[in-house]
Amino acid sequence: MPSASLQLRSLVVFRSLLRDPVLSRLGTLLDADPADARATVDAWCDFAAALFAKSDDLSAYLLDLLMEDENIYMHQSCGASPVSPFLEACLENELAFMQELSRFDGADIRARLAYEGFLPQWKTSELDFAAAYRERIATIHQRGYGIFAQYRMFTVSDGRIVPVKHPDLQTLAQLPGYERERAKVIANTEALLSGQPANNVLLYGDAGTGKSSTVKAIVNEFHERGLRLIEVKKNQLYQIPDIIETLGHNPLKFILFIDDLSFTSNDGDFAALKAILEGSVNGQRGNLVVYATSNRRHLIKENWEERSGSDLHENDTRQELMSLSARFGLTVTSTSTSCISSPNSTASTSPPPSSTCAPRPMPSATAAAAPAWPSSSSNSPSPASDGKEYLMKKLPALSALSLYLLLAACSTTSTTQVTTYDAAGNTIASKTTSTTSNQTMEAVNKAG
Repeated sequence: MPSASLQLRSLVVFRSLLRDPVLSRLGTLLDADPADARATVDAWCDFAAALFAKSDDLSAYLLDLLMEDENIYMHQSCGASPVSPFLEACLENELAFMQELSRFDGADIRARLAYEGFLPQWKTSELDFAAAYRERIATIHQRGYGIFAQYRMFTVSDGRIVPVKHPDLQTLAQLPGYERERAKVIANTEALLSGQPANNVLLYGDAGTGKSSTVKAIVNEFHERGLRLIEVKKNQLYQIPDIIETLGHNPLKFILFIDDLSFTSNDGDFAALKAILEGSVNGQRGNLVVYATSNRRHLIKENWEERSGSDLHENDTRQELMSLSARFGLTVTSTSTSCISSPNSTASTSPPPSSTCAPRPMPSATAAAAPAWPSSSSNSPSPASDGKEYLMKKLPALSALSLYLLLAACSTTSTTQVTTYDAAGNTIASKTTSTTSNQTMEAVNKAG
């Protein structure tokens, strides 16, 4: 099939597919001369081995290649201007050729090959390449193209965006508590997906409050609507402007995720992130926001030695360091005392055994100052005696604060005033004496 080999090499829209290992070996097989049995058998089996490593259906494999390819037609179809009619003509021709190539079963080569031994066969299917590709273009804002059509989470390695093939698939329904805090992040994400203005978000709070899990679960929830996550390490922050430039014309929506973010006062990455949040010359695209998590409210680690330096404008410097967190349009705070689930929550209400997300609140000072003494029956000696016996039983379990408040509650003070008058009834002298009796202290002494 010499003509098929030349047509394969004339691809324009799908030219990058020529580097695919299966398609490149298919090209070698198409170029083979059946008169050279050794070279043809070698090319045949080389192609079959590459195909079987991916699929046994050549037609389905080629269609998947077309759908995942990031090419010039995909880029232009995402732009505001209409696609060039010349590029449209290239696309139509190449889709027709690729559909014809997908029917290749090697029968023509085998008929002219001087070899009677076994050669592997593969499956072919009747698929409408043009219709499938047009449907993909129509849903490109939800599905994306290239690696972004295959995966939902990514990392950065050597300046390249690399897919995470086995991401964390935790869902929002699996996260217990913090519904009110999480709702703010979800609402901001939905604004991004709907094309409305969205904020950069700082998720601040105690360790173990589900900040990182919230971001990943949101991506899993909305990935079918075109949401993707790219995790950036703190030492990769300087690469963010290049990443933003790369994603600027992508039809999908992206979260740049920075986990466990904190800086020292002289950290060079501090200035890089600040420039990104404030808006550098490149600007921030409307399809991208920054979500960061941190255990530090102001993101900067400070010590007392730095505050006693020689900076003439110390207050200005400190305000600059503390201002980074203010660059995030939305700050969501999650503490270990704020994760009590609401009755209508669909999230699990059974946190892990080690969870301490809903600690028992301390008694208020009013409650501690007025203990509920057991009521005295008609046979009880007196309320004071009854309370004293109750206190003796409960004394070992009392905290220092409760004991202090009980001391104040149980103390009684009697006041005596003595006044001396003269014969005319005028006051000559007046003296006041006070006597304090503390039943609780007596109980403590007896218990001691």
